[in-house]
Amino acid sequence: MESSSPKYKICVSGAAESTHCGANALALAEEVGREIVRQGAVLVTGATSGIPYWAAKGTKAEGGLSIGLSPAASEVSHVKSYKLPIDYFDLIIYTGFDYAGRNLLLTRAADAVITICGRMGTLNEFTIAFEDRKPQGVLTGTGGTADALKKIIEGMHRGPGKVVYDNDPKKLVKAVIALIKKEQKRIGATYPRLNV
Repeated sequence: MESSSPKYKICVSGAAESTHCGANALALAEEVGREIVRQGAVLVTGATSGIPYWAAKGTKAEGGLSIGLSPAASEVSHVKSYKLPIDYFDLIIYTGFDYAGRNLLLTRAADAVITICGRMGTLNEFTIAFEDRKPQGVLTGTGGTADALKKIIEGMHRGPGKVVYDNDPKKLVKAVIALIKKEQKRIGATYPRLNV
């Protein structure tokens, strides 16, 4: 019996506190979560509220797999100390590394990162992925970090990175998956199939 290849893991990064985001940012995050499933991938988030939570909600509504990486060391700490949600996640990994350490694990665990709105933590996740030369997508028109990234990148004089921009969730997820495939082809990465 032949096993199937692993699905691409797409991280949605964005503001946990979203009052500064665009008026439709949460609905767009939910649609990105749905599109990740529709296009055959798995959602990975920081297991938090706001944008990542709505992406997880969309993923679950579409019948997909939602994985969260928590800054907390346990479910009790996740809920009581960090005051983070546990619904809409199939699996939560409790890293115990607070936010900065969690951000590193989160971006490294994903094949690509999509930024929606965001604040400083989102910028941190973006720059980690940028330094790692990871494929990224930015959902423009959602406010916060997402709408500042193009100018930030231009000002850093490090080239454009592997970043695509779009204001349409379906087109953005499609472009991100195309970047993942291009990167895998470039480095000769393949997922082996095992006969069991």
